[in-house]
Amino acid sequence: IEAIAGSLEKLATDEVGINIVHSAVGRISESDIMLAAASNAIVVGFNVRPESSAQKLAEKENVQIRLYSIIYEIIDDVKAAMEGLLSPEVKENAQGQAEIRKIFKAPKIGKIAGCRVTQGVIKRSSKVRLVRDGIVIWEGTVASLRREKDDAAEVRGGFECGMTFVNYQDFREGDVVEAYELVEEKRTL
Repeated sequence: IEAIAGSLEKLATDEVGINIVHSAVGRISESDIMLAAASNAIVVGFNVRPESSAQKLAEKENVQIRLYSIIYEIIDDVKAAMEGLLSPEVKENAQGQAEIRKIFKAPKIGKIAGCRVTQGVIKRSSKVRLVRDGIVIWEGTVASLRREKDDAAEVRGGFECGMTFVNYQDFREGDVVEAYELVEEKRTL
């Protein structure tokens, strides 16, 4: 028991910890299930079986019983469960840049940014930020993206396009549109 408990406690980090509520030798009993239900815990058994009454109580109380015969399997499963509790790391991937070269006005739409994509790709689903003189003046999303007179899913470098932004029209000629996406990466211990 001490070897298993020690190995599990070593997995604890600043963000995710392990709390061993109770450890004992012998079969998994009803009192083990009631303690697990009261403390919102799982029951881990190593080379043991639960009593039939304990198994029925576990099903009734929605308590998980995990049975193992190899210590490394216990450690791997608990580690995987702990990794699932970690909040994912969010990274920003740059997609492309465009320069606003001309501003057009449309009656029902408002201002449209006439742009030339200078590098990468601008996608309709991209998050964007507007940069004026090296300072970010707005962050949001693309409302519409058009290439000539047609809607476009994306516009690649070297091409011109028209863009509108969600709830924002205070852009100027010379502003730079930076397109990016946020990607969540699963963290590990």
